[in-house]
Amino acid sequence: MISVHEALSQLFALVSPLETEPIDLREGTGRVLATAAHATRAQPPFDASAMDGYALAQGDVAEGAKLTVIGEAPAGHGFQGRVGPGEAVRIFTGAPLPTGTDHVEIQENVARDGDAITLLSPQPAGANVRKAGTDFEVGEAVAAPRILGAADIALLAAMNVPKITVTRRPEVALISTGDELVMPGEDPRLDQIIASNALGLEALLSAHGALPRVLPIAKDTAESLNSAFRFARGADLVVTIGGASVGDHDLVRPVAAEHGLRPSFYKVAIRPGKPLTAGRLGTTPMLGLPGNPVSALVCGHVFLLPMVRVMLGLPARPAERMSAPLAHDVPPNGPREHYMRAVVDGSGLRVFNRQDSSLLGVFAEANALAIRPASDPARAAGETLSYLPL
Repeated sequence: MISVHEALSQLFALVSPLETEPIDLREGTGRVLATAAHATRAQPPFDASAMDGYALAQGDVAEGAKLTVIGEAPAGHGFQGRVGPGEAVRIFTGAPLPTGTDHVEIQENVARDGDAITLLSPQPAGANVRKAGTDFEVGEAVAAPRILGAADIALLAAMNVPKITVTRRPEVALISTGDELVMPGEDPRLDQIIASNALGLEALLSAHGALPRVLPIAKDTAESLNSAFRFARGADLVVTIGGASVGDHDLVRPVAAEHGLRPSFYKVAIRPGKPLTAGRLGTTPMLGLPGNPVSALVCGHVFLLPMVRVMLGLPARPAERMSAPLAHDVPPNGPREHYMRAVVDGSGLRVFNRQDSSLLGVFAEANALAIRPASDPARAAGETLSYLPL
């Protein structure tokens, strides 16, 4: 068996960033920006009013000063004339400051009588003005690579960037194996179970930028597995679920070998998920996940998602780890790195008592995977432990 760290190193060696594609900015949420985007317009593009009030020159700012209102400047309709000494323009938030002005007095500090105003208790000179380029200047960049969220999309829109270059989403073929499996909604026999793993992994991959493709369930025959591998052609990554152990009906590795699999490793010192396998199927990377539901999902978080990140052009690194104090004592760990379903809340990190790899109900209640290093000694409440957020 190899360590989790070594397994990740070998998995990263199997994958590389995919090619890029141009898309409309409105399609960019959740995509990975592959090429830096540059502002074609400053924000604000002009000196703008930050408040509703009156635009005037700083030289006219004095308590009791009287000025003549010569026009109005709503947002989107700038005042076209020039403002001279003793003059002011009624202005609204977001409107450009008229020529000759560099101060906005809020309307609450002004008394108006027809076209005449009096400054009652003016603010410091130059107040309430957003200078041109305060947010960003022409040419400033949104760096790549980065996963684009709502704030990024808003920023790029403000920069007047209508199209962006992103990394293509990796297509991931998911192959569930086993005579015991049927799809949700079918009528299983008493000796069959529902194929939950593929749907859980499909959801996980979709949420992290991939395009999963759930293939028909492969039965425990070489013929069925051969068909599944043929259906998987064209995918950027092939993921098998189950059938990779050493039982009489575990045929994934020998059948994959017939399709040109060059194995990287088999078995990792992780719990759950020891019977993990990987390699290259011709030119396509392949990851073989265990069949137990929790094992498949844990390995999805620990191994599959970091591979997808690399394919999306993001740095090759393990899944993000955080830490929290234990809310209770935990016993010593065994010889494998253990990813334990847990909850992080105001009381700290609480590890579930039941950790059997078949218990999806416990996984659904968890919001973290507590990480116990191999041969980790007993830990007392209050000690800090690392975890993966779910």
